[in-house]
Amino acid sequence: MWNPDYPTWDLVEDLSGEPWSPPGARTQPITGDRDAQALADRLIAALNDQDCAALLLIGRTSHPGHFRLQMRAENRRLEGSGRLDETGPGVMRVTAPVAEMLRDLTAAGLPVIAASDAEDDAGSYILYRALADLPDSLNSPSIGLLRAPDGATEEAMRTAIKAAASAMARHLTPLPRSSAA
Repeated sequence: MWNPDYPTWDLVEDLSGEPWSPPGARTQPITGDRDAQALADRLIAALNDQDCAALLLIGRTSHPGHFRLQMRAENRRLEGSGRLDETGPGVMRVTAPVAEMLRDLTAAGLPVIAASDAEDDAGSYILYRALADLPDSLNSPSIGLLRAPDGATEEAMRTAIKAAASAMARHLTPLPRSSAA
C-alpha cells in the first residue's frame, strides 16, 4: 500500500511471526510512505536486489465496485501536468501476468476488471517509476498494481492480495534451496 492510511490485512497470519508467502516465493512487505518519491526509490532499490523478483503494489481505486488490475502506467509527474521523463515512453505495460491474476481473482469470487487507464495518484506514479527503471533483460521482475474499491473488507483484501500474489509467484523462478539441506 503506497498510502499508510489504507487498511489492508496483517500479513503475519499465525503465531510463527513470518509473513504469509505464496508457494514457491517469499513475501517481503514494504510499508507505505507519504512521500511517493521516497517510496518509489525504496521499491526500485528492492527490485535491483537479486532477491526481489516481483512487486505487487496495492492501493485504492477511485472507481466504485470492482477490484482493478492496472495494466499500464502513464509517463506523468506526481503532481501537476507534464511528463515525468521527457525521453521515456508515454505508456508502459505492466510485467505481471494480468490475465492469470484476473482469472484467479474471479475464481476467488471477487468482482475484478483489468483496466488500461491510469489513475492520477501516487500508485500510478510509483508503477511508472518501477517499470521505467527495469533493466532490459529476460529476467525482469514481475510488476503489477492491484487496486481495491472503497469499502473492500479485510477478508476481500486478504483474498485479493493472496490470489494476485500467488498468480505472480507461479511465474517466478523457484527459490534456491538452502545449502544446509
